[in-house]
Amino acid sequence: MKNLNQTIGEYVAQDYRAATVFGSFKIDFCCKGNRTIEEACEGKNINPAEVREALAAVLNEKSDGDIDFKSWPMDLLADYIEKKHHRYVEARIPILLQYLNKLCKVHGDAHPELFDIYRLFSASAGDLTAHMKKEELILFPYVRKMVKYHQEVKSMDVPHFSTVKNPIQMMMSEHEAEGDRFEKIAQLTNGYTPPADACNTYKVTFALLDEFEKDLHRHIHLENNILFPNAVKAECTVEAIGV
Repeated sequence: MKNLNQTIGEYVAQDYRAATVFGSFKIDFCCKGNRTIEEACEGKNINPAEVREALAAVLNEKSDGDIDFKSWPMDLLADYIEKKHHRYVEARIPILLQYLNKLCKVHGDAHPELFDIYRLFSASAGDLTAHMKKEELILFPYVRKMVKYHQEVKSMDVPHFSTVKNPIQMMMSEHEAEGDRFEKIAQLTNGYTPPADACNTYKVTFALLDEFEKDLHRHIHLENNILFPNAVKAECTVEAIGV
């Protein structure tokens, strides 16, 4: 981050996450990636310090691999999933759609599989957006109500979906559908390996797709293997008390 002579293309080559930062400032990291940050900002009314600050925030982000999520209360885990994974999906979708659309226009003739990748990801974007809203508006609020019930030992209305198992079953079915969809994307991209003639945008797009799938796997793991089973157990306790 301290090398003022480092080019935009070099930043992206070292860590593809830098591309999303440059993209947010509308700085071309592909065709004009041989410029420094200062050169790219010149004449654009962009403060280079703001770009470097945004880069530092993204590139210094730590992994959550060592966190013991099983010990977390359900409401905290639901909050984390929303703020960490739902926001990630919401932020990445428009970027990836833009990049994939560009790749189809520029490289589609030579690589027709790009159209299938774009179609699959577009479908995923729409389904994931609806899926997350159902969690945020229906399932997660009920999870938080159960936590509050156990903390305050107060009465609780029976939900309109009868039992938490019903929305959970739907969410898990949708998770499986997304897993299948990204398995097809991984196959079409040869394990997210860009072809020999790939430009920087091509390489970044595949790297972002790879990252998106990995984040989705962590996201689904937290729900399927931790939050959902705990929610079912918590509801059984509520039912046993006679609510």
